[in-house]
Amino acid sequence: MRLSFLEPLYRQPGPFASVYLDTSRDRAVEDPDAAVELRWRHLRDALLAEGADQDSVTALARMVGCDTDVPGAHGQAVFTAHGRPALLDELPAPPARDTAHYGPLPDTMPLVVQHAPGIAYLAVHIHYGGRHSTDATGTVRVDAEAGVWPLTKVTPGHRLHEEIPVADWLHAAEVIGRELEGHARRIDTEAVVVAGDVWARGILVNRLPASLRGQVTPVEGAGESQPGRALLEHRLESLFSGRMAAHDRTLLDAFLAQKARDGASAEGLPAAVSALQRGRVKALFLNNHPESTLRLWVGPEPGQLAVTEEELRSYGVRDVREERADAALTRALVGTRAELVVVPEQQLQLREGVGVLLRYADPASPG
Repeated sequence: MRLSFLEPLYRQPGPFASVYLDTSRDRAVEDPDAAVELRWRHLRDALLAEGADQDSVTALARMVGCDTDVPGAHGQAVFTAHGRPALLDELPAPPARDTAHYGPLPDTMPLVVQHAPGIAYLAVHIHYGGRHSTDATGTVRVDAEAGVWPLTKVTPGHRLHEEIPVADWLHAAEVIGRELEGHARRIDTEAVVVAGDVWARGILVNRLPASLRGQVTPVEGAGESQPGRALLEHRLESLFSGRMAAHDRTLLDAFLAQKARDGASAEGLPAAVSALQRGRVKALFLNNHPESTLRLWVGPEPGQLAVTEEELRSYGVRDVREERADAALTRALVGTRAELVVVPEQQLQLREGVGVLLRYADPASPG
């Protein structure tokens, strides 16, 4: 996963106020807006106790809960710097718990994890309930969405809607197939999920360009999607659960291959820190452990991080402080334009939850 969406945030100087809040409004509460406001007040008090300035708290208050048009369960990640809005992002799922942090580095790892796995896909739902013949009356209705999972839960992708007379379906399916191929190329689609009437969808699938036909996964019983949410959301949830994006899987395979031959890869926090210090990390692999208490010492620049204060000062860095390891690692990844791959532990357990694939092999390494 490329972290370029965080670059504008890190271009701003700290300190930062970081807030993660459940802003769902479909819960069984009498006044959901009041519930969101109450949760925000608890976080506001926590920020003030951590030393946040009033301007930052006021800027947060203007952004928190502004997602009234987003249906279903979701959340917000909100950041300010020096009393000004720095970043607002809708979360595909509510945070595990509401949190607020004020400090020199933004708390971005929970946001990054919610962007994973970042699978580009096409979802197609074909509605037809008539006789399975092109001389029947009625229409075939096609809904399609090109998106990136799971962000389309809260940020809908490009939508296509067509209604075609059954008599024209054979020809129209070919035209729609070419249109879908165009959308697929723009987002580098790796999955085409098709639901709906078996006869009508079979005609479409058989007329898709060859580049898409091999990516098709038919699903049953998709039902109607909630307005404002991802098309076929519940089926996509089941299909993509525990799955990695193809690009991330390629990086992980390279990491495992180099690890097997003791080449340009490493595991554990000290090894990851050492590689980030030298700007050598191509991708960092992470088992998500939000409860982790690991900490690192950091300086003002992204590559200024170390396991101990003494090590960082030995490099001539004077302005040092201790921070959460995940916050320090994320800043270093963004600053060096390295990628992050969230790896489910059932696929691979990493030492201290961290591994790195290097941009080039160490000349001193064997092989």
